Amino acid sequence: MTLTQLSAFVLVARLGSVKAAANALSVSEPAVSQALAALRKYLGDPLLTRGGNGMTMTPGGSRLLTIAAQMVALGAEAEAAVRSAKGAPEQLRLVAPSSIVEFVAGPLADAFTARSSGSIEVSAGVAATDEMAVLVSQRLADLALGPYLGSDRSLGLVSEPIFRCRLVVLGAPDTRFRGSPAQWPWLVESAATDANSDVSRLLRAIGVPEARLSVFPNQTAAWDAAARGAGVAPAIAHLAVHQLRRRELQVVDVPGTPLDVVWHATTLHLDRRSVAAGSLRHFLGTPEAMRLLRAPGAGVPPSRFRPPVYVTIWS
Repeated sequence: MTLTQLSAFVLVARLGSVKAAANALSVSEPAVSQALAALRKYLGDPLLTRGGNGMTMTPGGSRLLTIAAQMVALGAEAEAAVRSAKGAPEQLRLVAPSSIVEFVAGPLADAFTARSSGSIEVSAGVAATDEMAVLVSQRLADLALGPYLGSDRSLGLVSEPIFRCRLVVLGAPDTRFRGSPAQWPWLVESAATDANSDVSRLLRAIGVPEARLSVFPNQTAAWDAAARGAGVAPAIAHLAVHQLRRRELQVVDVPGTPLDVVWHATTLHLDRRSVAAGSLRHFLGTPEAMRLLRAPGAGVPPSRFRPPVYVTIWS
């Protein structure tokens, strides 16, 4: 029995599918399946069974989940303790929706690293809403920036509001589309595939069918297509300030917009969070951090962008 097998089990149990666990761990589905199969064989219990409503835990799986979650968290603590003893910088893993990582995470990480005098190494990764909550609860990430994640008390998270903004719809100047907004071509980035994201909430309220969506690899690509007249694109208003000032895009009047959005900082409770996570949470309340949250950057350098977690799973 290994920590990687236990990590795979916990994430499949929490997220409800092998696919979701693989996405959260940034590995292939067969890798997660192999780890889960090895754990089942070792313990002599199916642990999880597939039903009409997703994965269901056996009695043995239910009892294992709490213990396994604690073991995975302790494994992360052990790794951090060894890094500290060797004098290595403390690792801080930030997870957020793609637009926050694309425009905000880089400047925040730079400013926070400068404050720590290099004693903390920050990496940023994209995760879906459900993934963020589980990753932070299992110490596979240290802080999540974005949606409120405190609804499931069993995860032991503190989710605090830090920044208010507005979600609007952008299009090329003077571009007109026929019919209702639900029938327009919508140009979106990956957040639209997250059912719990603010973008998905807006699209559902408008009644946009999936057939009218075109998904782009990032927010900037979606806005570039909108500027060429290919459709309309949802956007956090202040993140698109440069495109709006250059009049490449304009705000389109769509019922239900602007939609008020609140970004939250989510960590473990004070007695369980790492020193680095506590320091970043404190930094996010400073005037310097507020200024950076209001001013979009140019993206995260490739050297610092990583998936939320990178692990190797073997059978």
